[in-house]
Amino acid sequence: MAGMMAEPFIRLNNVRKVYRAQGQEFMAVSNVTMDITEGELVALVGPSGCGKTTVLKILAGLHDADGGSVQIGNAQTPFNPGRDVGMVFQQSLLLKWRTILDNVLLPAEIVGLPMKAARTRARELLQMVGLAGHKDKYPQQLSGGMQQRAAIARAFIHDPKLILMDEPFGALDALTREQMNLEMQRIWRESGKTIIFVTHSIQEAVFLSSHCAVLTAGPAQMADYFPVDLAFPRDLSIKTTDGFGVYSRRIYAKLGLTAP
Repeated sequence: MAGMMAEPFIRLNNVRKVYRAQGQEFMAVSNVTMDITEGELVALVGPSGCGKTTVLKILAGLHDADGGSVQIGNAQTPFNPGRDVGMVFQQSLLLKWRTILDNVLLPAEIVGLPMKAARTRARELLQMVGLAGHKDKYPQQLSGGMQQRAAIARAFIHDPKLILMDEPFGALDALTREQMNLEMQRIWRESGKTIIFVTHSIQEAVFLSSHCAVLTAGPAQMADYFPVDLAFPRDLSIKTTDGFGVYSRRIYAKLGLTAP
């Protein structure tokens, strides 16, 4: 973890985004203010339509903000969105005609990395995500959870400074999802990467994150942003603790829900 006094790697200040269609304006997100230090895992949690994916697209340089300011990178860590972002989506989006190893190598090919070194790195990443024995298989030979592991390895291959994950475990069954949460925590801590992780799941947000941002729908705005002060590494039993419950209830309250 970066020190407390480090200059933020990402600084969003009062960011808003308005979509326009057929003469109508739709507020996708407003009032997003976050300072993110290098090496944090920040969860963006909230209901469908609250602008979580819009925030990711702004961070990825795919959309401009309509208001406020977006600063990514600092003197120590300059930032180029075309080169320095890795993405993981809800579906693995692996190319079915390429082996798992060749799928992981795809971003390295696109940005023109030396392929010999990239191939070595891809094997190391497959080891990190628990797929070392599956590099020569094709996506359809792997389970959904294993395909997502490959997608995570692919996002890391070009050594990006920022990893953006959009509901990466949303399509998995509950048991596989819990296992992937444990794996994700380990991968993040081993890699030291800055990760922004979008989820609908309040428990997933609290379990994984060092900081949590709560976005609400109608109007789409940021309602809360706070550090999750639970020691790492965390195992699944932490979900039954009082501390975990305090953070979960804080999110439920901001979303206008009654905690179960």
